[in-house]
Amino acid sequence: MSYEEKWKVLADLLIELQKRGEKIPAEVMNDLRSAKTIIQVLKADPTHVESISRIDTYMRSVESYAIFTAEKLEPEIAEEWLKKLKETKKVKDKEKREAVPRFILGVPRDKRWIRIQISEDTPQEDVKKLVKESQLSHKMQKNGYMLVYGNEENIKSFVKRMTEQFRVSRNGGN
Repeated sequence: MSYEEKWKVLADLLIELQKRGEKIPAEVMNDLRSAKTIIQVLKADPTHVESISRIDTYMRSVESYAIFTAEKLEPEIAEEWLKKLKETKKVKDKEKREAVPRFILGVPRDKRWIRIQISEDTPQEDVKKLVKESQLSHKMQKNGYMLVYGNEENIKSFVKRMTEQFRVSRNGGN
């Protein structure tokens, strides 16, 4: 299942809770709206790596509130919605397994890859340093992107480190 489908299930659950008299906190609604916005950004620009972790964070926040609240109201309702959310995960996992990675010229077939847009927020030298630390390879492309490739675990580690490092630098060290 896609992020959009999971978002829809969570939105429906919040509506159900409202129908049962529950007042949904503003921060939960803001998280739901933020997730929807970032889902749209990710659809428009799939190379925007930071979007995935932000969507997951917002969705987990909404999901934990909604399930906890449903559990307080009526445990059977919570169980029903958990099943719906679990189904969305099963479909999403199946889609991931069936997805065929696109072929990129110059990247070995057995390697995973990601493209990073080089900008003021993500300087080339900082990205190169993280690539080396993550034991990956890279190539600069003519369009201002850096192609980073290697084994799947190192790519995951690289994405996590990129997100952490550049989130800190964008927030001024906070």
